[in-house]
Amino acid sequence: MLILIVGGGRTGTQLATMLMEQGHTVRLIEWRREILSRLHHELPTEVIFHGKPIDPNALERAGIKEADVLAAVTTSDQENLVLCYFAKEVYKVRRTIARVNNPRDAWLFDEKFHVDVAVNQAEIISRLIEEEMAMGSMMTLLKLRKGDYSLIEEHIVDGARAIDIPIKDLGLPNHVVIAAIIRKGEIIVPRGVSSFEAGDDVLVFTDSDGAQKIKQLFEISL
Repeated sequence: MLILIVGGGRTGTQLATMLMEQGHTVRLIEWRREILSRLHHELPTEVIFHGKPIDPNALERAGIKEADVLAAVTTSDQENLVLCYFAKEVYKVRRTIARVNNPRDAWLFDEKFHVDVAVNQAEIISRLIEEEMAMGSMMTLLKLRKGDYSLIEEHIVDGARAIDIPIKDLGLPNHVVIAAIIRKGEIIVPRGVSSFEAGDDVLVFTDSDGAQKIKQLFEISL
């Protein structure tokens, strides 16, 4: 997969490094001399292209016509929006990702400018705080790429409501899937007749509504 990154700050540099470690082909465009000097010490020379962010010549030299993904991570929201728009409208890039620098601009980062994914740090942190406050001891292990579904882990404490009740009798919504029970270091594949014991760790695929149902079941029964 060819990924074109525009913006060679710390975000762009780290992103390029991680993607190359995963085996992707990466090209990075940067225009500031002091940043370019650092980049040549941190990334292979063939990855780095000197040019302005929205210069068509620089974009084409870096391979935007062949790119599968464009990641616009400059420090300018205006440039990131224009890059995504150009990438889709002119060069037919399949996927666009844009960094949101000013949270007040976040409303612009949608289909109007052909932004597939907007990375808004303020929103991400806010959601994480909200989830942590709402989920208690529940831990989110994985966010699925599309939709509101996650893989979560919950520890069953002594006295939890769900202990000794077969899974089929818990009244779980259809969109809640018990994926595994980890008991004393062993993985148990759950069945309808399986039940939980104190000390179990449970892996669950669910959405936010289902997570609240799981939280209630795994709370201590009074």
